[in-house]
Amino acid sequence: MTIDQSTRLVSTVTEQAMLELSLQTTAIKPLGEDEVLIRVEAAPMNPSDQAVLFAFADLSTGRQSGTAQNPVFEAQIPAAMMRMLKARVGKAMPVGNEGAGTVVATGAKAEALRGKTVATMAGGMFADYRVARASDCLVVPEGVSAREAASSVVNPMTALSMVDVMRREGHQALVHTAAASNLGQMLNRICIEDGVELVNIVRKPQQAELLRDLGARHVVNSSDEDFMPQLVEAVATTGATLGFDATGGGHLASQILTAMEAALSRDASQYSVYGSTTHKQVYLYGGLDRSPTQLNRAYGMAWGVGGFLLPNHLARIGQAEVGKLFARVMGGLKTTFASHYAQEVDLPGALQLEAIQRYSQQATGDKFLVTPAGA
Repeated sequence: MTIDQSTRLVSTVTEQAMLELSLQTTAIKPLGEDEVLIRVEAAPMNPSDQAVLFAFADLSTGRQSGTAQNPVFEAQIPAAMMRMLKARVGKAMPVGNEGAGTVVATGAKAEALRGKTVATMAGGMFADYRVARASDCLVVPEGVSAREAASSVVNPMTALSMVDVMRREGHQALVHTAAASNLGQMLNRICIEDGVELVNIVRKPQQAELLRDLGARHVVNSSDEDFMPQLVEAVATTGATLGFDATGGGHLASQILTAMEAALSRDASQYSVYGSTTHKQVYLYGGLDRSPTQLNRAYGMAWGVGGFLLPNHLARIGQAEVGKLFARVMGGLKTTFASHYAQEVDLPGALQLEAIQRYSQQATGDKFLVTPAGA
Protein backbone atom coordinates (compact mmCIF):
# COMPACT_ATOMS: atom_id res chain seq x y z
CA MET A 1 0.00 0.00 0.00
CA THR A 2 1.32 3.41 -0.97
CA ILE A 3 0.87 6.16 1.59
CA ASP A 4 0.79 9.50 -0.17
CA GLN A 5 -0.62 11.93 2.38
CA SER A 6 -0.42 12.81 6.03
CA THR A 7 -2.71 14.56 8.51
CA ARG A 8 -0.95 16.78 11.01
CA LEU A 9 -1.82 19.25 13.76
CA VAL A 10 -0.76 22.80 12.91
CA SER A 11 -0.68 26.12 14.77
CA THR A 12 -1.26 29.35 12.83
CA VAL A 13 -1.06 32.99 13.91
CA THR A 14 -3.37 35.17 11.80
CA GLU A 15 -3.09 38.84 10.87
CA GLN A 16 -6.15 39.42 13.07
CA ALA A 17 -4.09 38.45 16.16
CA MET A 18 -5.78 35.09 16.48
CA LEU A 19 -4.34 31.67 17.21
CA GLU A 20 -5.82 28.92 15.07
CA LEU A 21 -5.21 25.23 15.78
CA SER A 22 -6.41 22.81 13.13
CA LEU A 23 -5.68 19.60 11.25
CA GLN A 24 -4.01 19.88 7.85
CA THR A 25 -3.64 17.21 5.19
CA THR A 26 -0.46 17.39 3.12
CA ALA A 27 1.09 15.30 0.35
CA ILE A 28 4.01 13.02 1.23
CA LYS A 29 6.84 13.58 -1.21
CA PRO A 30 8.98 10.69 -2.53
CA LEU A 31 11.52 9.65 0.09
CA GLY A 32 15.18 10.53 -0.24
CA GLU A 33 17.80 7.79 -0.09
CA ASP A 34 18.38 8.30 3.65
CA GLU A 35 14.79 9.06 4.65
CA VAL A 36 12.09 6.96 6.31
CA LEU A 37 8.34 7.25 6.65
CA ILE A 38 7.14 6.71 10.22
CA ARG A 39 3.61 5.74 11.20
CA VAL A 40 3.45 7.85 14.37
CA GLU A 41 1.77 5.86 17.13
CA ALA A 42 2.61 7.97 20.18
CA ALA A 43 3.89 11.51 20.82
CA PRO A 44 3.96 13.22 24.24
CA MET A 45 2.55 16.69 24.88
CA ASN A 46 5.60 18.41 26.40
CA PRO A 47 5.75 21.95 27.81
CA SER A 48 8.20 22.78 25.00
CA ASP A 49 5.50 21.85 22.46
CA GLN A 50 3.04 24.27 23.99
CA ALA A 51 5.21 27.31 23.30
CA VAL A 52 4.71 26.71 19.56
CA LEU A 53 1.19 25.36 19.95
CA PHE A 54 -0.33 28.29 21.84
CA ALA A 55 1.84 31.24 20.67
CA PHE A 56 1.17 33.34 23.83
CA ALA A 57 -2.59 33.27 23.16
CA ASP A 58 -5.05 34.05 25.94
CA LEU A 59 -6.65 30.61 26.24
CA SER A 60 -9.50 31.99 28.35
CA THR A 61 -10.83 33.47 25.07
CA GLY A 62 -10.68 30.08 23.35
CA ARG A 63 -13.55 28.73 21.30
CA GLN A 64 -14.05 25.57 19.30
CA SER A 65 -15.63 25.13 15.89
CA GLY A 66 -15.50 22.69 12.98
CA THR A 67 -16.55 19.04 13.22
CA ALA A 68 -15.76 16.18 15.56
CA GLN A 69 -13.18 14.76 13.15
CA ASN A 70 -11.90 18.10 11.90
CA PRO A 71 -12.08 20.50 14.85
CA VAL A 72 -10.69 24.04 14.92
CA PHE A 73 -9.64 25.90 18.07
CA GLU A 74 -9.23 29.68 18.11
CA ALA A 75 -8.06 32.12 20.79
CA GLN A 76 -7.12 35.79 20.91
CA ILE A 77 -3.43 36.76 21.07
CA PRO A 78 -2.71 39.91 23.14
CA ALA A 79 -1.60 42.79 20.93
CA ALA A 80 1.63 43.19 22.91
CA MET A 81 2.67 39.66 21.94
CA MET A 82 2.11 40.08 18.21
CA ARG A 83 5.41 41.91 17.78
CA MET A 84 7.23 38.79 18.91
CA LEU A 85 5.19 36.63 16.53
CA LYS A 86 5.61 38.71 13.37
CA ALA A 87 7.60 36.00 11.58
CA ARG A 88 4.86 33.43 12.30
CA VAL A 89 1.89 35.31 10.81
CA GLY A 90 0.12 33.24 8.18
CA LYS A 91 2.35 30.19 8.55
CA ALA A 92 0.86 26.85 9.55
CA MET A 93 3.47 25.44 11.94
CA PRO A 94 3.52 21.68 12.64
CA VAL A 95 3.68 20.77 16.33
CA GLY A 96 5.17 17.92 18.38
CA ASN A 97 8.88 17.73 19.07
CA GLU A 98 9.22 13.99 19.59
CA GLY A 99 7.44 10.68 19.23
CA ALA A 100 7.70 7.04 18.24
CA GLY A 101 6.19 4.68 15.70
CA THR A 102 6.79 2.09 13.01
CA VAL A 103 8.85 2.66 9.88
CA VAL A 104 6.56 1.74 6.98
CA ALA A 105 8.67 2.91 4.02
CA THR A 106 12.31 3.82 3.44
CA GLY A 107 14.73 5.26 0.95
CA ALA A 108 17.33 3.03 -0.68
CA LYS A 109 19.98 3.58 2.02
CA ALA A 110 17.63 3.15 4.97
CA GLU A 111 16.18 -0.30 4.23
CA ALA A 112 17.51 -1.69 7.50
CA LEU A 113 14.92 0.38 9.39
CA ARG A 114 11.86 -0.95 7.56
CA GLY A 115 9.40 -2.44 10.04
CA LYS A 116 11.37 -1.22 13.06
CA THR A 117 9.89 0.74 15.94
CA VAL A 118 11.84 3.99 16.18
CA ALA A 119 11.85 7.12 18.31
CA THR A 120 12.79 10.53 16.96
CA MET A 121 12.92 14.23 17.74
CA ALA A 122 12.25 15.20 14.12
CA GLY A 123 9.55 17.75 15.00
CA GLY A 124 6.03 17.83 13.58
CA MET A 125 5.25 14.55 15.36
CA PHE A 126 1.57 15.30 15.98
CA ALA A 127 0.89 13.67 12.60
CA ASP A 128 -0.25 10.22 11.54
CA TYR A 129 2.77 9.89 9.21
CA ARG A 130 6.09 11.72 9.43
CA VAL A 131 9.11 11.70 7.12
CA ALA A 132 12.46 11.79 8.97
CA ARG A 133 16.11 11.25 8.24
CA ALA A 134 17.30 7.77 9.14
CA SER A 135 20.14 9.31 11.15
CA ASP A 136 17.57 11.09 13.35
CA CYS A 137 15.89 7.81 14.35
CA LEU A 138 16.67 5.65 17.36
CA VAL A 139 15.77 1.99 17.02
CA VAL A 140 13.72 0.97 20.04
CA PRO A 141 14.80 -2.24 21.83
CA GLU A 142 12.78 -5.40 21.35
CA GLY A 143 9.85 -5.60 23.75
CA VAL A 144 9.49 -1.82 24.10
CA SER A 145 6.31 -0.34 22.57
CA ALA A 146 5.96 2.97 20.76
CA ARG A 147 4.02 4.29 23.75
CA GLU A 148 6.88 3.37 26.08
CA ALA A 149 9.39 4.96 23.70
CA ALA A 150 7.41 8.11 22.88
CA SER A 151 9.26 10.24 25.45
CA SER A 152 12.73 8.94 24.63
CA VAL A 153 14.42 12.24 23.90
CA VAL A 154 13.24 15.47 25.53
CA ASN A 155 12.85 14.49 29.19
CA PRO A 156 15.46 11.70 29.43
CA MET A 157 18.15 13.62 27.56
CA THR A 158 17.39 16.81 29.51
CA ALA A 159 17.69 14.98 32.83
CA LEU A 160 20.93 13.29 31.81
CA SER A 161 22.26 16.60 30.50
CA MET A 162 21.64 18.27 33.85
CA VAL A 163 23.94 15.78 35.53
CA ASP A 164 26.39 16.16 32.65
CA VAL A 165 26.46 19.95 33.08
CA MET A 166 27.02 19.49 36.81
CA ARG A 167 30.10 17.39 36.17
CA ARG A 168 31.48 19.53 33.36
CA GLU A 169 31.15 22.73 35.39
CA GLY A 170 32.68 21.31 38.55
CA HIS A 171 29.64 21.18 40.84
CA GLN A 172 28.94 18.27 43.18
CA ALA A 173 25.16 18.36 43.67
CA LEU A 174 21.98 19.72 42.09
CA VAL A 175 18.82 21.63 42.91
CA HIS A 176 15.78 21.01 40.70
CA THR A 177 12.34 22.64 40.66
CA ALA A 178 9.05 21.11 39.48
CA ALA A 179 10.72 18.01 40.81
CA ALA A 180 7.66 15.72 40.82
CA SER A 181 7.17 16.04 37.05
CA ASN A 182 7.97 13.17 34.67
CA LEU A 183 11.36 14.78 34.06
CA GLY A 184 11.90 15.36 37.78
CA GLN A 185 11.18 11.74 38.60
CA MET A 186 13.67 10.64 35.94
CA LEU A 187 16.31 12.99 37.33
CA ASN A 188 15.72 11.62 40.81
CA ARG A 189 16.20 8.03 39.57
CA ILE A 190 19.37 9.02 37.65
CA CYS A 191 20.85 10.73 40.70
CA ILE A 192 20.11 7.73 42.92
CA GLU A 193 21.77 5.41 40.37
CA ASP A 194 24.80 7.68 39.96
CA GLY A 195 25.24 8.62 43.62
CA VAL A 196 24.55 12.30 42.99
CA GLU A 197 22.96 14.40 45.73
CA LEU A 198 19.76 16.13 44.56
CA VAL A 199 17.58 18.75 46.25
CA ASN A 200 14.00 18.42 44.95
CA ILE A 201 11.70 21.47 45.16
CA VAL A 202 7.95 20.81 44.91
CA ARG A 203 4.79 22.82 45.56
CA LYS A 204 2.46 20.33 47.26
CA PRO A 205 2.71 17.78 50.11
CA GLN A 206 1.54 14.91 47.86
CA GLN A 207 4.35 15.70 45.42
CA ALA A 208 6.86 15.52 48.25
CA GLU A 209 5.40 12.19 49.34
CA LEU A 210 5.61 10.85 45.78
CA LEU A 211 9.31 11.67 45.52
CA ARG A 212 10.13 10.28 48.95
CA ASP A 213 8.39 7.04 47.95
CA LEU A 214 10.74 6.98 44.95
CA GLY A 215 13.74 7.21 47.24
CA ALA A 216 14.42 10.97 47.21
CA ARG A 217 16.43 12.06 50.26
CA HIS A 218 16.08 15.84 50.04
CA VAL A 219 12.61 17.24 49.26
CA VAL A 220 11.41 20.73 50.17
CA ASN A 221 7.99 22.27 49.60
CA SER A 222 8.00 25.88 48.34
CA SER A 223 4.51 26.33 49.83
CA ASP A 224 5.70 25.69 53.40
CA GLU A 225 6.16 28.69 55.70
CA ASP A 226 9.66 27.50 56.57
CA PHE A 227 10.62 26.80 52.95
CA MET A 228 13.78 28.91 53.01
CA PRO A 229 15.26 27.37 56.19
CA GLN A 230 14.48 23.92 54.76
CA LEU A 231 16.13 24.83 51.46
CA VAL A 232 19.24 26.23 53.13
CA GLU A 233 19.59 23.07 55.21
CA ALA A 234 19.18 20.77 52.17
CA VAL A 235 21.68 22.80 50.14
CA ALA A 236 24.17 22.84 53.02
CA THR A 237 23.83 19.07 53.48
CA THR A 238 24.35 18.29 49.79
CA GLY A 239 26.78 21.05 48.85
CA ALA A 240 24.64 21.94 45.84
CA THR A 241 25.83 24.98 43.88
CA LEU A 242 23.94 24.32 40.62
CA GLY A 243 20.20 24.61 40.06
CA PHE A 244 17.82 23.97 37.17
CA ASP A 245 14.56 25.91 37.36
CA ALA A 246 11.51 24.87 35.34
CA THR A 247 9.34 27.75 36.56
CA GLY A 248 11.38 30.54 34.97
CA GLY A 249 9.44 33.48 36.41
CA GLY A 250 9.05 34.82 39.93
CA HIS A 251 11.51 34.60 42.83
CA LEU A 252 12.44 30.92 42.89
CA ALA A 253 15.77 31.18 41.05
CA SER A 254 16.78 34.00 43.39
CA GLN A 255 15.72 31.99 46.43
CA ILE A 256 17.89 29.09 45.28
CA LEU A 257 20.92 31.35 44.92
CA THR A 258 20.19 32.91 48.32
CA ALA A 259 20.05 29.47 49.94
CA MET A 260 23.34 28.48 48.29
CA GLU A 261 25.07 31.60 49.58
CA ALA A 262 23.63 31.12 53.07
CA ALA A 263 24.87 27.52 53.12
CA LEU A 264 28.34 28.53 51.91
CA SER A 265 28.59 31.33 54.48
CA ARG A 266 27.86 29.12 57.48
CA ASP A 267 31.48 28.23 58.12
CA ALA A 268 33.08 31.36 56.72
CA SER A 269 35.97 32.55 58.94
CA GLN A 270 36.09 36.03 57.42
CA TYR A 271 33.46 38.49 56.26
CA SER A 272 33.48 39.82 52.71
CA VAL A 273 31.10 42.40 51.29
CA TYR A 274 31.35 40.46 48.02
CA GLY A 275 30.14 37.21 49.53
CA SER A 276 31.61 33.75 49.06
CA THR A 277 34.05 33.06 46.24
CA THR A 278 32.31 29.83 45.21
CA HIS A 279 30.35 30.24 41.98
CA LYS A 280 26.64 29.55 42.25
CA GLN A 281 24.64 28.93 39.05
CA VAL A 282 20.96 28.57 38.20
CA TYR A 283 19.78 27.67 34.70
CA LEU A 284 16.22 28.47 33.62
CA TYR A 285 14.94 25.77 31.28
CA GLY A 286 11.16 26.19 31.47
CA GLY A 287 8.42 28.77 31.78
CA LEU A 288 5.75 27.38 34.08
CA ASP A 289 5.60 30.84 35.67
CA ARG A 290 5.25 33.43 32.90
CA SER A 291 5.85 36.42 35.16
CA PRO A 292 9.23 38.26 35.02
CA THR A 293 12.21 36.58 36.64
CA GLN A 294 12.99 38.56 39.79
CA LEU A 295 16.45 38.57 41.33
CA ASN A 296 17.05 39.87 44.85
CA ARG A 297 20.83 40.08 44.82
CA ALA A 298 21.56 38.86 48.33
CA TYR A 299 24.14 36.23 47.34
CA GLY A 300 27.41 38.06 46.79
CA MET A 301 29.06 38.42 43.39
CA ALA A 302 29.98 34.84 42.44
CA TRP A 303 26.76 33.78 40.76
CA GLY A 304 25.05 33.42 37.42
CA VAL A 305 21.60 32.96 35.93
CA GLY A 306 21.29 31.69 32.38
CA GLY A 307 19.13 29.77 29.98
CA PHE A 308 19.44 26.05 29.24
CA LEU A 309 18.24 24.46 26.01
CA LEU A 310 18.75 20.77 25.31
CA PRO A 311 19.71 20.99 21.60
CA ASN A 312 22.37 23.59 22.40
CA HIS A 313 23.93 21.36 25.04
CA LEU A 314 23.91 18.30 22.78
CA ALA A 315 25.56 20.26 19.97
CA ARG A 316 28.20 21.46 22.42
CA ILE A 317 29.21 18.03 23.75
CA GLY A 318 29.45 16.35 20.33
CA GLN A 319 28.06 13.27 18.61
CA ALA A 320 30.08 10.68 20.51
CA GLU A 321 28.91 11.89 23.92
CA VAL A 322 25.35 12.26 22.70
CA GLY A 323 25.46 8.65 21.53
CA LYS A 324 26.46 7.49 25.01
CA LEU A 325 23.52 9.33 26.56
CA PHE A 326 21.07 7.90 24.03
CA ALA A 327 22.39 4.39 24.63
CA ARG A 328 21.66 4.74 28.33
CA VAL A 329 18.12 5.99 27.59
CA MET A 330 17.36 3.10 25.23
CA GLY A 331 18.47 0.62 27.87
CA GLY A 332 16.21 2.09 30.55
CA LEU A 333 12.90 2.94 28.87
CA LYS A 334 10.98 0.61 31.15
CA THR A 335 12.79 1.66 34.33
CA THR A 336 14.88 4.81 34.83
CA PHE A 337 13.38 6.65 31.86
CA ALA A 338 9.80 5.37 32.03
CA SER A 339 7.11 8.01 31.45
CA HIS A 340 3.53 8.01 32.69
CA TYR A 341 0.50 9.68 31.11
CA ALA A 342 -2.82 10.73 32.56
CA GLN A 343 -4.73 10.65 29.27
CA GLU A 344 -4.35 9.60 25.64
CA VAL A 345 -5.97 11.55 22.79
CA ASP A 346 -5.97 11.18 19.02
CA LEU A 347 -5.38 14.18 16.73
CA PRO A 348 -9.00 15.44 16.79
CA GLY A 349 -9.10 14.82 20.54
CA ALA A 350 -6.05 17.03 21.07
CA LEU A 351 -8.05 19.99 19.67
CA GLN A 352 -11.10 19.56 21.88
CA LEU A 353 -11.69 22.54 24.17
CA GLU A 354 -11.87 20.42 27.32
CA ALA A 355 -8.56 18.68 26.52
CA ILE A 356 -6.80 21.98 25.75
CA GLN A 357 -8.03 23.53 28.99
CA ARG A 358 -6.59 20.56 30.87
CA TYR A 359 -3.20 19.95 29.28
CA SER A 360 -2.41 23.65 28.95
CA GLN A 361 -2.23 23.78 32.77
CA GLN A 362 0.94 21.62 32.67
CA ALA A 363 -0.04 20.14 36.01
CA THR A 364 2.15 17.50 37.65
CA GLY A 365 0.76 14.03 37.00
CA ASP A 366 -1.50 15.23 34.16
CA LYS A 367 0.68 14.64 31.11
CA PHE A 368 -1.09 13.89 27.80
CA LEU A 369 -0.03 11.42 25.12
CA VAL A 370 -1.13 12.05 21.54
CA THR A 371 -1.74 8.89 19.48
CA PRO A 372 -1.94 10.20 15.88
CA ALA A 373 -2.10 6.83 14.10
CA GLY A 374 -3.26 4.67 16.99
CA ALA A 375 -1.48 1.60 18.35
